[in-house]
Parts: sequence; structure tokens; C-alpha cells
Amino acid sequence: MSDSVYSIGQQGQPWVDKDKALWLAKQNIKRSYQDEVLAKLELLSSSFDMIQYGSLSIDESRYPLYVMQSQHWQTHNKTVLVTGGVHGYETSGVQGAIRFLETCAKGFSEQFNIIVAPCVSPWGYETINRWNNKAIDPNRSFYANSPAQESAALMAFMVELDVDIAMHIDLHETTDSDNSEFRPALAARDAKQHDNWNIPDGFYLVGDATKPAADFQRAINQAVAKVTHIAPADSKGKLIGVELEQVGVINYAARALGLCMGLTNAPYVTTTEVYPDSARVDDENCIQAQVAAISAAITFIQ
Repeated sequence: MSDSVYSIGQQGQPWVDKDKALWLAKQNIKRSYQDEVLAKLELLSSSFDMIQYGSLSIDESRYPLYVMQSQHWQTHNKTVLVTGGVHGYETSGVQGAIRFLETCAKGFSEQFNIIVAPCVSPWGYETINRWNNKAIDPNRSFYANSPAQESAALMAFMVELDVDIAMHIDLHETTDSDNSEFRPALAARDAKQHDNWNIPDGFYLVGDATKPAADFQRAINQAVAKVTHIAPADSKGKLIGVELEQVGVINYAARALGLCMGLTNAPYVTTTEVYPDSARVDDENCIQAQVAAISAAITFIQ
């Protein structure tokens, strides 16, 4: 259990505004959204439409929000959605989405309309945070009247786009900092006890419990297994405290939890999870695993 006393707030009491302000004051910029994300997207703007769908009020000029979209949109083609960086600190989600655009997306463009939102939470990316600047988790905030600007902006864009999405893959990581920092912070913020669990060593998927699509999840894991290892179950036969649906796959109630993978009505949805702190991988391997997952997901619905 996560029972250590966090450095902010009073034990047993949910955070109030002054606690959230103190938490924000402790955050600092650790990397550049401009250099690591926007500059790469600009290089791709001759091959994809680069569409700004919003900006973050903490600094609108520093944090514009972009999707990359297929040029020459074909209404008869299936449309697929790729999202990354909903949790900004999960690096391979962002860089995997960009790498997919750089390497594989054009090959799918004749058969599919492609939408990629590579960095949904740019402030979180720069500060290496799970939360946004208001101590809100964007990946629990995909619902009406969302308190998270990151989630609300993407939802509004998708509503305005008004197309049926055939497949949505949301790219994530599970890191050691989930247990060392983010879950203790969550317990302190909400004044609730939260279980910690062993971080799975390897790649796994989280499907939507309302439409699990077992064959779809299996096809993705089979492709990723050629790039990196699939996470084994723990001693209780679970991953992150959840029963396995199959090897390397668990299911969550996406929409009920406000998860990004519940954003659309797509029949095929999944969330990827890589473990960048494993001794068996490096940053490049994690990016390649994300690209393999995207490509396999699209291939499955052809």
C-alpha cells in the first residue's frame, strides 16, 4: 500500500488550492516541447496537414496543441486515431506517435484516413508529469465538461471533425515513477489509500472492458513481441492489480473512468503500456514497440 507521508498537504485531508499551488511551484521545465515535438511535426507538415486544435492557457504561445492528419482525405476510407502524451511524462508515447508519422503512416494513407495527436499534454511533457498544471490527470478526464484543458480540447476537435473512427490506439508507458512519485502524490491529493503494485516488466495492453476485441489485442501483442518482450503476469496472475483477459492484456472500463481510449465510439480500441525502466530495453526499443503496435492495430482492421 502507498502509506508514506507525501511532502505536500496534511495527511488524511484532500488537497486544497494552496496545496495544489505549492505542488505547481515545485514543478520545473526539464525538456523542450518545441525542440522535441513541434520541430519534428513541422518537418512533416508537407506530408500531413498540421492542424492546431487549441492551446493551453498556462502559456498559449508555448503550448499549442496539434494533430497531424492525412492529406487528400477520402470519405470512403476507414479513419484511425492515434494519441500519445496524454500523460506527458510517458516519452515513448509521444515519440512513438511521431516515429509512426515519420516512417509508416504514409504507407497506410491510401487505405486509411489517419489522425495523430502526438502530444496531448505538452506541459506534462516538458515537466515530466502525469498531471497537468492544475494537478488533474488528463487520462481520467475525458468526459463532458472536463476540468482538464488537454482532454476538453481533443474532445472538442473530434466532435467538430464528426467522423466515424474505426480504430483508436492510445500510447502510454508504465514507469517506476508511478510507484515512487505519482501514486503517493495521488494518495495525498485525494486523501485516499491507493494500492501500489509491481510494475510489469514488458509491454502490455489495456482493452476496453465494454468491447475487449480479444483477437485485435492478440494481433498487436504478436507483432510487438517481435520487437520487445511482453509482460508476464505477476505471482497472482495479474497486471497492475487487474486480472488478465489473455497474456499481456487487461481490460478497464474506458468511458466510465474517463480514459482517452473511451474518447470515440470506435469498435477497436486499446491502450499500450511499455516499461522503459526495464533492464531489457532502451528508449529506442520502446519507441519501436509503440510503432509496431500502431502498425499492427491498423493492419488488423484492413
